[in-house]
Amino acid sequence: MRMVRMLERSKETAINEIRTHDGKRLHPTTMPRRRALLVGTEIASFRSPWPVEDSLDELALLAKTADLEVVGRIFQRLPEPQPKFFIGPGKVKEVAALREQTQADLIVFDDELSPAQIRNLEEELQTQVIDRTALILDIFARHARTHEGRLQVELAQYQYLLPRLRRQWTHLERQTGTSGGTSAGGMVGLRGPGETQLEIDRRLIERRIAWLKEQLADVHRHRELYRQRRRQTGVPIIALVGYTNAGKSTLLNAMTGADVLAEDKLFATLDPTTRQVLLPGNTVALMTDTVGFIQKLPPQLIAAFRATLEEIEEADLLLHVVDVTHRNAQEHAQTVEQTLRELKVDHKPILTVLNKIDLLEGATAEGIDQIAAEMGLPGDIVAVSARRGWGLQTLGERIVATLAQRMVRVDALIPYQRNDLVALWRQRGVIEFEEFSSDGAHIVGRLPPALAPQFARFARA
Repeated sequence: MRMVRMLERSKETAINEIRTHDGKRLHPTTMPRRRALLVGTEIASFRSPWPVEDSLDELALLAKTADLEVVGRIFQRLPEPQPKFFIGPGKVKEVAALREQTQADLIVFDDELSPAQIRNLEEELQTQVIDRTALILDIFARHARTHEGRLQVELAQYQYLLPRLRRQWTHLERQTGTSGGTSAGGMVGLRGPGETQLEIDRRLIERRIAWLKEQLADVHRHRELYRQRRRQTGVPIIALVGYTNAGKSTLLNAMTGADVLAEDKLFATLDPTTRQVLLPGNTVALMTDTVGFIQKLPPQLIAAFRATLEEIEEADLLLHVVDVTHRNAQEHAQTVEQTLRELKVDHKPILTVLNKIDLLEGATAEGIDQIAAEMGLPGDIVAVSARRGWGLQTLGERIVATLAQRMVRVDALIPYQRNDLVALWRQRGVIEFEEFSSDGAHIVGRLPPALAPQFARFARA
């Protein structure tokens, strides 16, 4: 741990030593925005529903969220990625010319690059190169608020960094090369201290990753205890899923009266947030807002954010929120559906919520149904405006009806001494028939599976 803290302090020192060209210290809050040049590709061997221009538009929004200034963009259509630079050598020269023209100091690729490709591109372009994964990790680091969220972000960052360590120590190689290397070109001198520092850094990061995993395992155990208690109450769980910036947080606020941050930015909220919601018929449920999905989301990021995924796995119902006004709404919906399949939760009941209908001029029920059909969405949809509160009553009724289908049908005669069970049924279940006699309350209806055993001894034959 002491060595890890030393490593972290050295990083802080490096940040604090950033200076302007005239030697003055530059405070982080006054640092100029970095100028980013975006590079995209369309790979023939990979059939993506996204046109490369639209994917670059999204990358530009990600860059804006990361407080970068986009000064240009360029793309190439290829039969398959090139091993050395990902793009072709001719296109690399075009990127170099455009970087010079725009004075960009950062190149952002829309695809995940290998460590060797990043190293080759930086040597060729003489500036920093990052990929989409690194950009998303930076945004996640900015938006993580809870202790668990920060742990998950740090774990994902170190797992991303570990295979890319070699290029971090080129400054040591330059120092060694100028201090008397003994082989032709200084290769032996270059290799020694650089490799030694590389191994030290790798061990530090591996230890940090192990520690982070232990911390997250503790968090997981605490969460599991909480979930066990929650299951025993029989309260249904509703998880909001959808593409980033579809309006999930706004819908959570509108349904529950919460005050979760809702901004017109990608990944405005990162940590899962759960609030109680009162549905029609006085049905109580828990609604969880999860991190938004996005195309080209790397597997290591999905694996790192286990807490969000566990909330989805625990849910009794998924509300798939779609921004119906977005020109890529169909691609957004397909990305979410594909991600749910990869997470193996697509078997759960899913209710599709078409959000932001207030932005559709003259929209009618028939017109919205036609839009949903053209997008290939299932027929089980509800149109709402979370911002204006339109359609929320209908959505609540559909949620109650869908949850009722998963409940267990029970016919019970409950004695008056157990009025607590009657109250529990009214709060957690659905009552279809109720009659009172001298023996107690005869109730027929539905209950969450977790609660049904409590009523088994009073079940009528």
